[in-house]
Amino acid sequence: MNETVRITEKDMVAVALKPLAAGTVTEAGGIRVTLQEDIPMGHKIALRDIRKGEPVIKYGYPIGEATADIPQGGHVHTHNLHTLLSGAKEYSWNPTHPKTEKREPATFMGYPRAAGRPGIRNELWILPTVGCVNDIANTLVKKAQRLVGGSVEGVYAFTHPYGCSQLGDDQNNTRKVLASLATHPNAGGVLLLGLGCENSGIDQIKPYMGEYDASRVRFLISQQVEDEVAEGEKLLEELAARMQQDQRIPCGADQLVVGLKCGGSDGLSGITANPTIGVFSDLLTSMGGSTILTEVPEMFGAETILMDRCETEELFGKTVHLINDFKGYFESYHMPVYENPSPGNKAGGITTLEDKALGCTQKSGSSPVKGVLAYGERVSTPGLNLLSAPGNDLVASTALSVSGAQLVLFSTGRGTPFGCPVPTIKISSNSPLAAHKKNWIDFNAGRLLDGMTLAELGQELMDKVLATASGEKTRNEANGFHDLAIFKQGVTL
Repeated sequence: MNETVRITEKDMVAVALKPLAAGTVTEAGGIRVTLQEDIPMGHKIALRDIRKGEPVIKYGYPIGEATADIPQGGHVHTHNLHTLLSGAKEYSWNPTHPKTEKREPATFMGYPRAAGRPGIRNELWILPTVGCVNDIANTLVKKAQRLVGGSVEGVYAFTHPYGCSQLGDDQNNTRKVLASLATHPNAGGVLLLGLGCENSGIDQIKPYMGEYDASRVRFLISQQVEDEVAEGEKLLEELAARMQQDQRIPCGADQLVVGLKCGGSDGLSGITANPTIGVFSDLLTSMGGSTILTEVPEMFGAETILMDRCETEELFGKTVHLINDFKGYFESYHMPVYENPSPGNKAGGITTLEDKALGCTQKSGSSPVKGVLAYGERVSTPGLNLLSAPGNDLVASTALSVSGAQLVLFSTGRGTPFGCPVPTIKISSNSPLAAHKKNWIDFNAGRLLDGMTLAELGQELMDKVLATASGEKTRNEANGFHDLAIFKQGVTL
């Protein structure tokens, strides 16, 4: 195993692939250096003397500016490097016109749906329209466990505190999220559970649902019945009986939508896990499938790479708005635009937002950008799509589900147990994490450092996705972890 890696020949820093002691002589990209201090795994090493005020290059791009002179072999991190990013800016489109390769779609065993893409799960979902009925939803889940079996793969409630006391975009977002989940292909049956006096009640949500299979959706307004639990059980029984007729059949991978997300990243995420996801994304989109990249604040500093891959000037303009509008969101609350990376990211070796963003966008592979989506908007164009949502793990993963993702690929260098409304495949950036948290991690991309190639890992990840789409459970599913988080931006009445 190599001790360090220089990602591109332009880079002024290398990344330690394991903890290295002061005095160690190591080589990266043909440059031999003697370490001036201890370097933790995932952290950066200066490959030459770097002057104060000089931009520091990693991934072939600046990741910030040196705040002090850094000697060759020195540790490059928060104590001597800071961001060069600022607020909203003007951009120019310099299209790179990436080439795309077409492949025959692979197949998976999915559940056909009358309206839209196949499901990779056949679950019974209870969706409260307002937080006031969350406990009713949870009670119904407990009582409905007897319905699980055969083609009914699980019963879950996705509780949240919203649906009332909201205005404007927040109220609209709650309605869009619930309507989209009510028509999600992974749900073989849905009970929309309302209270009766909320702002975003069933009558308000129905118009957002568009055309839907009425045999798979039931509605219950708790204030209108004497015993809402008994009534809810009857409706769930009806849905479960309908779902027992469902069977998996062969489906093309061109019908898959996969969300791309990272969280708890470390200095190896942009070297192992995220590039592996990028290879997968290129594979799936070459088959006619769709991938969705989100976490807009974690594109800051790498956004021009995505902009230049936009297929049309119209998409370029939408991407500019995607970036600048999110910066405006931070500024409207008088918050710093670049309050990132997190403490865990920094402990893992990520120093600035540029550093994090350049690693984060590796998940998008090299394919052209085919679509740019507003929060709550469904994917309609095959290929790579960009989605407006924040970096928060559960909020972003929920947003991916709402936009039609049947599953989410989630890379991590630190580890996390959570699961969103759809199966969430956790991909570790390093082998120690995969070995330590076997109950969380589904796929180890750290094997890239042990001799596997990106092409091999990308194909193996594709095989993993197809197996998951065909019914293989992810760790979060085995642990029973399914959660929902709706993006809230405004006031609460």
